[in-house]
Amino acid sequence: MSTSDLSRRSVLAGGAAALAVGAAARSASAATGADSSPDAVVPGEARGERGWVTSTLRRMTLQEKVGQLFVQNVYGSDATTADDRNLPLYGVASPAEVVQKYHLGGVIYFAWTDSVQNPEQITGLSNGLQRAALTQQSKVRVPLSISTDQEQGVVTRIGPPATQFPGSMALGAGRSSADARTAAAITGRELRAMGVNTDFAPVCDVNVNALNPVIGTRSFSSHPDLAARLVAAQVAGYQRDAGISSSAKHFPGHGDTATDSHVAFPIITHTREQWEQLDAPPFKAAIRQQIDMIMTAHLSFPALDDSGDPATLSRAIMTGVLREELGFKGVIITDSLAMQGVRDLYGDAEVAVRALLAGVDQLLMTPAMDDAYAAVVDAVETGRLTQADLDAKVERVLRLKYRRGVVARPYANPDRLSALVGTPRNLDAAATITDRTTTLVKNDDGVLPLAVSGRKVLVTGYGATTTATLAAGLTSAGATVTTMETGSAPTDAKIAPAVAAASAHDAVVVTTMKAWDRSVTDPTGGQQKLVTALLATGTPVVVVAVRDPYDIAYLTNAPTYLATYSYSPVAVEAAARVITGEVAPGGRLPVDIPVAGSGTEVLYPFGHGLSY
Repeated sequence: MSTSDLSRRSVLAGGAAALAVGAAARSASAATGADSSPDAVVPGEARGERGWVTSTLRRMTLQEKVGQLFVQNVYGSDATTADDRNLPLYGVASPAEVVQKYHLGGVIYFAWTDSVQNPEQITGLSNGLQRAALTQQSKVRVPLSISTDQEQGVVTRIGPPATQFPGSMALGAGRSSADARTAAAITGRELRAMGVNTDFAPVCDVNVNALNPVIGTRSFSSHPDLAARLVAAQVAGYQRDAGISSSAKHFPGHGDTATDSHVAFPIITHTREQWEQLDAPPFKAAIRQQIDMIMTAHLSFPALDDSGDPATLSRAIMTGVLREELGFKGVIITDSLAMQGVRDLYGDAEVAVRALLAGVDQLLMTPAMDDAYAAVVDAVETGRLTQADLDAKVERVLRLKYRRGVVARPYANPDRLSALVGTPRNLDAAATITDRTTTLVKNDDGVLPLAVSGRKVLVTGYGATTTATLAAGLTSAGATVTTMETGSAPTDAKIAPAVAAASAHDAVVVTTMKAWDRSVTDPTGGQQKLVTALLATGTPVVVVAVRDPYDIAYLTNAPTYLATYSYSPVAVEAAARVITGEVAPGGRLPVDIPVAGSGTEVLYPFGHGLSY
């Protein structure tokens, strides 16, 4: 059976004849390989949406409605093969059985669940899960939202051959709204080609805390205006250009914390005025772009709600601020409910109910599905959660699926993958965009650009793939390269051979990755020791920070320093081109870099960047 046949049958099974006009328009678009834009409404579209949503909602059982409120991770690389890891969570073994048992509203993909291996596998899994959702015993046919966190940069779930970008902070360094939109459009189109119709991106958090352990380079900037401008561009790229749902995160703002909400409960101490000035602008920009979804943050924000509850469970924040003050009408989804930041005060079942009472529409990755599902059903049956409130939440979810074309085209076409995913045109665009992001922060000795042809260069520091990629780029420019990877926390035994080798080379390029982080990444300060020891050899040293630009505050003795904001190969390849002078550095710092330990005194300001 062809994917077009499956799609047609799913539409007809929905029982809404008014859908036909919109479905026909989308089918024609799919046949030509074009991406339908849900923002361009065809005649009869609004009428079709109302008809399908109203008809579907009327015929759903309570259990089916509650199921639409849950988005869960499922284990396994295909829909129908049993995976025993599902049993303790769901009591059934295959991903398809999980979808059908709970009438799930959506699923989320991760590498650790074996959901994302290659485009063909992802497409097969997506189609299999949609088939499970659309063929179960029910009076309604509701397709799944299939989601992932393809922020790019440090949070990238689907690797090559899908097109890779260096991430949000790199785009902030490039300053181009057009580039940010193009990156989102390419990412979104490739996701849609694999059956993924929702991307939990962009990050709206404004990273004003250089010691932030969970956001960092996932943020566009420490300046809200730049962050807001690039957020708006990416929402347009995902939704208008690629036709998938975009989700802004993490409301009301996770940019000023030194605590990771995955393992603890952060408290944001901004005043209401500071929130308005710093945290709110990117979310307001996303809402102006009619973003489909907003994801909550598991943190306390006393200036917005002094109850002590996490924002995810706060009616004052979710309903009072997000719905009523900011006027957001789309779907509110929690961040993962398995994170510790939301589990400290209440049990998992109660967390699910409280989130819905606060104003949330969908619950992401509850770790106690049976208990949470039963608790929500009970909350409706006892009147704690009203039927009207439940219906309003489900209606928002259904409306989103219709408007994004998931109802009309739930299935991906595997025959189109090679024409849409990781194409030469997309890869060229990614390289061109990334070339505009590399930032030269210091070049005190004028070492860069480095004439490497015929010279011996040592590449050392963080990352086996990172150092190998950088070495390949320098080799292609004519250098004779020795590679000695030392890791994220190099020991003296790793440092000594690299230092000995430096003296026998004409230049050294050393990569650092969160060298500032003495608490987790590098508790002994090995990266800082490595750089200092290399500098003492007298051989010219180029330091390349391949994640946080803040490393320079702890390496002030380094005379030459590049920031890439990402260890993705596309960013490292761009760094090699900058080092050799093939490309002039064009990025400017999208954040203030504070003096180490000061928190306020600025070492390098927002906007700083050198060139050749």
